[in-house]
Amino acid sequence: MQQRQAPYPQIEHTDPSGQTRKDFVSDQEVRWCPGCGDYSILAQVQRVMPDLGIPKEKLVFVSGIGCSSRFPYYMNTYGIHSIHGRAPAIATGIKSTSPDLSVWVITGDGDGLSIGGNHFLHVMRRNVALKLLMFNNQIYGLTKGQYSPTSPIGKRAKSTPMGSVDYPVDPVHVALGANATFVARTLDVNVKHIQAILKRAEAHRGTAFVEIYQNCNIFNDGAFAQLTDKETKAASLIEIEHGKPLRFGKDGDKGIVFDGVKPQVVDVAHVGEEALYVHDETSELSALVISRMKAPEFPTPIGVFRAVDRPSYDAMLQDQVERASAGNETRVQDLLDEGAWTIE
Repeated sequence: MQQRQAPYPQIEHTDPSGQTRKDFVSDQEVRWCPGCGDYSILAQVQRVMPDLGIPKEKLVFVSGIGCSSRFPYYMNTYGIHSIHGRAPAIATGIKSTSPDLSVWVITGDGDGLSIGGNHFLHVMRRNVALKLLMFNNQIYGLTKGQYSPTSPIGKRAKSTPMGSVDYPVDPVHVALGANATFVARTLDVNVKHIQAILKRAEAHRGTAFVEIYQNCNIFNDGAFAQLTDKETKAASLIEIEHGKPLRFGKDGDKGIVFDGVKPQVVDVAHVGEEALYVHDETSELSALVISRMKAPEFPTPIGVFRAVDRPSYDAMLQDQVERASAGNETRVQDLLDEGAWTIE
């Protein structure tokens, strides 16, 4: 039987002019290491919240365990500092029972991809209308510097003094493989970009996954230096935007073309801008191919890889509840009374 389109529960929005960043700053002392990239992410989330026009009483931040998971304490909203890796499951319960809330999951690469990998996968498969922010610093910071699921092969850390022999997980690849309906990546120090991505994520009607490259200046300092240093970022980073050609480099002198489904770096002056590949965030192929571009052969892409519409789990669940409550569906008692149950 074909699933009918479920109505999307409306989150209350108000005039954003009535709220400021201060309204979303809690009275708790922020306890991250000085210089941690988490400070920037927290600041941008707090700055964006007033623009969304969602009353703080309608916002919930749920986290697991890790440095990033202190986040709910610092937001003057509802919040839950939950169980290691299980934040998506708890957030699913909140969104399913209170669809009028805007629910945000804060996780790290260890919390979300190691012990929480199963929950991370299924929340995107189900397309629960959550905003899932993964702070990726490619290390375990809270437990003092062990290699994590996203650490590069050969990473020397406290738990791998001779270098890691594990191949790393790419969070964007996992999200796309789980058929996530919104997949994006941004950087902790790119203020305007973070804010734009957060606004896009909030507006999405389904699971909105955002990977945020975040520097751990104590245990993995400079992991993303190529993407942030003034001397190297132009050649190492490419911002992808829907409907725009893939250009990067100083003054946009470099570009990406596709030879079939194989990307290639070219000089724009030689091929012309019309030859460059134009990003389509509604195309699964476009998202997959662009996400596979890796340094040093290619620049690292940031932006929205994929954004498509599909009925969300919580909306469809709410629709079932309403139909069952109206008496239009088979009741549990009817199933029990069918006569197929026997006791020997």
